[in-house]
Amino acid sequence: MIEMQEVWKTYSDGTPVLQNINVRIEKNEFVYIVGPSGAGKSTFMKLMYREERPTKGQIFVNNFNIGKLKQRKIPILRRNIGVIFQDYRLLSKLTVQENVAFAMEVIEASQRSIKKRVPEVLELVGLRDKINSFPSQLSGGEQQRVAIARAIVNNPSVIIADEPTGNLDPETSWEIMKILDEIHDRGATIIMATHNREIVNTLRKRVIAIENGRIVRDTHRGEYGYED
Repeated sequence: MIEMQEVWKTYSDGTPVLQNINVRIEKNEFVYIVGPSGAGKSTFMKLMYREERPTKGQIFVNNFNIGKLKQRKIPILRRNIGVIFQDYRLLSKLTVQENVAFAMEVIEASQRSIKKRVPEVLELVGLRDKINSFPSQLSGGEQQRVAIARAIVNNPSVIIADEPTGNLDPETSWEIMKILDEIHDRGATIIMATHNREIVNTLRKRVIAIENGRIVRDTHRGEYGYED
């Protein structure tokens, strides 16, 4: 469960990024975050995994109070959160297998569990045959699949995806959405920022629209609702 109560985020010069955000996202929801560039979507999502701290208000993620969370507890919070970035952020000198295994090594998983789990998630994202390839040998879609595998390998309860199809062609974007839908069907809560009108309007989910740092629309099975 994720809840924000009267959350504000301002820059050091006093410029507001988010203003009086109140929202609750239940377990196993799939939520699109939409809105114009610069609206505050990325900051909204960064607050959930403590990349940013709220200036005012309270945020609860899986029973953690984000604003009061001590630095040493952040890794514990993030064990149950998988983050997918638009630019993949893979480690260029590691193979596909090593990139995914790294996420398990960080939480000190056993080598036995790593050897079992990594092939399973690579099978799920359709990359079992690329296990020994390096990121530079993969297409953009394949790199994003590795990023998804890395995000889900520790069985997180929450997946935060910031424009996961932003750099991909339409066909590959739909393949990525199919994977995310399957992860959702397996029980994960997914929060996805996107500018992709076709995806939002076709795969109807809850839509939270942010403009000028405020939530202006929160609709179940909503539409994209913006002119690009």
